[in-house]
Amino acid sequence: MNKYYTITELTREFGVSTRTLRFYEDEGLIHPERRGRTRLFRPADRHLIKEILRGRRIGFTISEIREIIQVYKDPPGETGQLQLLMQKVNEKREELRQKRRDIDETLAELDNVEEACLTRLAEIGVGT
Repeated sequence: MNKYYTITELTREFGVSTRTLRFYEDEGLIHPERRGRTRLFRPADRHLIKEILRGRRIGFTISEIREIIQVYKDPPGETGQLQLLMQKVNEKREELRQKRRDIDETLAELDNVEEACLTRLAEIGVGT
């Protein structure tokens, strides 16, 4: 017997809104079965939702997630998907490292500005 999940079950399990799951459906990332107005999600849909949310947490865009899912479905299948995923992970890692460098530079600049302000306040005789 096939196990189906309702939208309510999945929103509770994953802590997302029904709107989020409908958005993923509208974007073509998941394809629940329909019985009237009711959406029934298969275990494969549940797995995809889990992976989509994981991808979002690490900063992938919907477009990047769609690309990774599509590569799995097309040749070379899982191998291609894993290679693409590794490439995307490396790109995301470098992007985050650049953001860290930018933040460090900004913090250093803020320290310089603060030090200049404190120096000038001391020069004009104002204590802080």
